[in-house]
Amino acid sequence: MAGKPKLHYFNAQGRMEPIQWLLAAAGVEFEEKFLKSAEDLEKLRNDGYLMFQQVPMFEIDGMKLVQTRAILNYIASKYYLYGKDIKERALIDMYTEGMADLCETILLLPLCRPEEKDAKIALIQEKTKNRYFSAFEKVLKSYGQDYLVGNKLSRADIRLVELLYYVEEVDSRLISRFPLLKALKTRISNQPTVKKFLQPGSPKKPPTNAKSIEARNIFKF
Repeated sequence: MAGKPKLHYFNAQGRMEPIQWLLAAAGVEFEEKFLKSAEDLEKLRNDGYLMFQQVPMFEIDGMKLVQTRAILNYIASKYYLYGKDIKERALIDMYTEGMADLCETILLLPLCRPEEKDAKIALIQEKTKNRYFSAFEKVLKSYGQDYLVGNKLSRADIRLVELLYYVEEVDSRLISRFPLLKALKTRISNQPTVKKFLQPGSPKKPPTNAKSIEARNIFKF
């Protein structure tokens, strides 16, 4: 019998987190293998486990997958979170790719220079209200459904809820104008496996902090 899937990354918030969210929503138990030093990363490279010399790396079904999108696509397909046909998958891809820019901006906020921080926050607030949240609120309202695609939970919904938590860390008021997004956040957060993932002591990492910055410096990513 195959063991639990294994996720290799450093012990901080980063590219591993959307994989953790998706596994939690799918109800999949997995092991975390943390890289504690540059030498740990070099060992994975020398052993030939990192095709492009980068983590995250995810061991599942006898494979050692790299590249975050490829890992997410595999998990979503395996656990029926990727739509029922090619049209639904196209929408799911479009929505998740659309969120990537804002997610990245928020995650990198603690790394910007102090004199740039207020401007970055203002940009996040503007993009959140007028570009991202309004667009996804419209999708939910237009289709009159609980989820973004096919009225069934998909990786797009999970990624959106992850983004809602990120935005809340920056400005908790931003979601107040979007009742359907608030309802989606509550609905998914209350699913048993996601609720467990959100509890203290779970694999979910705290907001980007000094540990994340230290890890970035060690691994040069």
